[in-house]
Amino acid sequence: MGALDEGHFCSELENGCIELSVDDEPESRAIEDAVRVLMQGLGEDVNREGLKKTPLRVAKALREGTKGYRQKVKEIVQGALFPEAGLDNAVGHAGGAGGLVVVRDLDLFSYCESCLLPFQVKCHVGYVPSGQRVVGLSKLSRVADVFGKRLQEPQRLADEVCSALHSGIKPAGVAVILQCSHIHFPNLESAFLDSNHQGWVKLLVSSGSGAFENESADIWADFLSLLKFRGIDVQKTCSRDSSTWCPSRSLGSGNAVSKIESTNQGMTTAVASILRSLGEDPLRKELVGTPARFVKWLMNFQNCNLDMKLNGFVSARVDPLHPNGDSSKGTQIQSELNLSLWSQCEHHLLPFYGVVHIGYMCTEGSIPIGKSLLQSIVCFYGFKLQVQERLTRQIAETVSSLSGGDVIVVVEANHTCMISRGIEKFGSSTATIAVLGSFSTDSAARAKFLQSLPNNAIAGP
Repeated sequence: MGALDEGHFCSELENGCIELSVDDEPESRAIEDAVRVLMQGLGEDVNREGLKKTPLRVAKALREGTKGYRQKVKEIVQGALFPEAGLDNAVGHAGGAGGLVVVRDLDLFSYCESCLLPFQVKCHVGYVPSGQRVVGLSKLSRVADVFGKRLQEPQRLADEVCSALHSGIKPAGVAVILQCSHIHFPNLESAFLDSNHQGWVKLLVSSGSGAFENESADIWADFLSLLKFRGIDVQKTCSRDSSTWCPSRSLGSGNAVSKIESTNQGMTTAVASILRSLGEDPLRKELVGTPARFVKWLMNFQNCNLDMKLNGFVSARVDPLHPNGDSSKGTQIQSELNLSLWSQCEHHLLPFYGVVHIGYMCTEGSIPIGKSLLQSIVCFYGFKLQVQERLTRQIAETVSSLSGGDVIVVVEANHTCMISRGIEKFGSSTATIAVLGSFSTDSAARAKFLQSLPNNAIAGP
């Protein structure tokens, strides 16, 4: 097995040390206890296989995603300033004295302080060196990452990165532009009723210091031109009011929040405990309503016994005399593609989203399953604590009971746990497939369906 011999590899898998290392810090233990309270509030069995290690996984993800509170920018920058003579005279500006330096497309993520969901950031940093010295380029990314790995809102994140770089590098000026994308997760009702739900809220913010303080300065035009040159088309005029960009803010801060706090007191108290364990003050004005907003979102995935609601669909679709269709007639593949999917990873309590493609054999002349019914099935299984493999199987089995048995289901999804933990794999996606009935043996039918899938990427930020 290459670098790992098989016995050692199996031992590590058995002990769980490839994925997890035990974190005995008091803060982590407090987060784990709080996560158990949240899971119990959802009606889940915390000892269920698949959920046993969820508190530990969530604690590790949150501690990793907010490690910026425990890092110091000064230590990052001080050892990475290098002498560079530069050029600063009547001829022009370059090098360590006046030449613009731009680092583009830094992928970051941060946790929204209003709802505790991760949001994605494309960061662009520019600075004008002075004092005949430059900073190591990787340090620009590391400084941005320090402030990103805290509970944030976009404008403050831009301002903090700009201020820290200006203080640490002592340049003639610093400019920061952030393209931020916040997942807009629908509630259960709107997911059933609105198939065109817009899944992302996007915001562009900027911050400047020194030579960039004047938004009309020529240096801004140079910076933006260097971004546009690589296909990054941003506007120089950006809104500095990002206080309402989080979709959960529509919950309000009055009676609605109070009602949630009183109804789910234990859960809101648990979220407040998590905030304290991360080094934050739950009484900070920007965080006062955060526990209630997070609980409201989490309750979308409450473990309720809703299975009876699908029973009527089965009897309406399947002929008891011909449960597998009328063999005297021909069959054809019926497809519904790009059904919206929203769900919640049970391993990390983080959302995943994407599309579901469903194919089934339909007897000629029979009535196809309605798209709205198939979308309802996807939503029904999506709004639970899930893993994508199980979700795919459940959708396939339910559609099989409606169609007569021959079903193929493909689920394509982006998992926020892939970016908001240590691996930080931006842009990755996961595909799973389930085949039942004739699709499991008929490779030509499978190929025909798979070739019909759209080649456009999952709608994302």
